[in-house]
Amino acid sequence: MESEAFWLFDWLGEDFAFWFAYLTNGKHLSWYASFRFTITAAIFGAVLALVFGVLGATAKSSRFAPLRVIGTLYTNMVRGIPDVLFFLFFPLAFEQGVEWVLATQVCTPETIAATQANWPPCNEANWILSTDQYLALACLSLGIIYGAFAANVIYGAMRAVPSGQLEAARAYGMSEMQVLFRIHIRQMWVYALPGLSNVWMLLIKATSLLSLLQIADIVWWAGQLGSPNFLPQAGLVHGDWRWAYFIALFVFYILVTLISEKAFGRLTLWARRGMPVEG
Repeated sequence: MESEAFWLFDWLGEDFAFWFAYLTNGKHLSWYASFRFTITAAIFGAVLALVFGVLGATAKSSRFAPLRVIGTLYTNMVRGIPDVLFFLFFPLAFEQGVEWVLATQVCTPETIAATQANWPPCNEANWILSTDQYLALACLSLGIIYGAFAANVIYGAMRAVPSGQLEAARAYGMSEMQVLFRIHIRQMWVYALPGLSNVWMLLIKATSLLSLLQIADIVWWAGQLGSPNFLPQAGLVHGDWRWAYFIALFVFYILVTLISEKAFGRLTLWARRGMPVEG
């Protein structure tokens, strides 16, 4: 097998052998594996954003005044906060909140006095998060942020459903819950999907912020691998190649965009089943 590989390298030339060895070394394999962080954050962040969006839109359109206030505050306040600020604030606040709870249980006046730093109060209360835990917090942060955008889209789509459809459903004896899920939400998707596709695109772009939470994602690896590489025994291996790695990321996000457009087109056709065709 090895002889066949050497024969292939001899036939294709030294340049192919160099690039094959370079692009399959340990660091590049770690870069390829880091794509799972971006994909995981996008998928689970989108699912949570849809859940928060439905809940926020339902609360905003509720007949119960306190729920309307909560839904309105959620959609207006979260949409007005910069994504980067909220993306950094929520995981940090959650982490320090857990450490504060731990400090009330394990810290003593002696251990607090022995700690030089202001936070955490004592070393025993220090909670060191793993990459998976940071990724879970990132998914939740994306869900909360873009759930507010999705809630605004879904709220507008629910108001776009003809009121005659809802009145006819009530006249047939449907309960309010049946009207909500069988008629209102069912027809709402037709009006919501174009706006939700834009929210999905924004969420995809926001996955590039994962490195801010100490996650070695595709953007972090691209910067590391593309930076000038010096080895004591070989000198300068390559110069500043970050432009090439960032072009590869451009291609990746463009492919995701094209696939997403096809997927939302199929979803729109599915949502329009059984509904009148617009002239």
